[in-house]
Amino acid sequence: MVVGRCRVTKRLLTLDRVTTSRQPAPTGSSRAADARARLLDAAVTAFAERGFHGTTTRDIAAAAGMSPAALYVHHRSKEELLYEISRAGHQRTLDLVTQAAEGTDDHRERLGRVAADFVRHHARAHTTARILNYELEALEPAHRAEVEELRRAISAQVVSVLEDGARAGVFAAGDARMTAAALLSLGIDLARWFDDARGWDPDALAAHYRELVLRMVGSAPT
Repeated sequence: MVVGRCRVTKRLLTLDRVTTSRQPAPTGSSRAADARARLLDAAVTAFAERGFHGTTTRDIAAAAGMSPAALYVHHRSKEELLYEISRAGHQRTLDLVTQAAEGTDDHRERLGRVAADFVRHHARAHTTARILNYELEALEPAHRAEVEELRRAISAQVVSVLEDGARAGVFAAGDARMTAAALLSLGIDLARWFDDARGWDPDALAAHYRELVLRMVGSAPT
């Protein structure tokens, strides 16, 4: 079970969907891990196309090339699939924001990195990001509480960057929590409307949003 979860988490690190790299899985735990990953791939696609409530376990199993009964061998329910996708995706986002805020004492650079990396990630992973942010209410209370804790940790990282910059006199003083909410909303909403067909490059969007965020806090982009 642990092997399967690790593989799925790694796929959520950089990809829009939990796409699988097909490798031989001869027996035992590797075969079970592959089956779990295939079901999660299928769940991401189905939830994105139909929404959580519009998707059935039969839809997911069929997309994964399995029987409905096989789904329950690897996942207890449709909600558990959503939970695993949500948990892995939010943990990846927390890791991304934390890493972006490290490695420099330059407050503009720290905030710029956080904004750019957050937006770039939501553009590249827009399909999964829509599920993470717009299907929260479908999670069971205990699962939602765990995901909400990750969301609070993400917000706290951004608040810390803003407060550090304000104390240093680099950013305009204000309510850091409100500003963090506005910053995070930029990336989250981008995932809602982003479409590859628009032709907007995620890196170009990241650079543009970086400038917007720095202007929000009264710090001219550099």
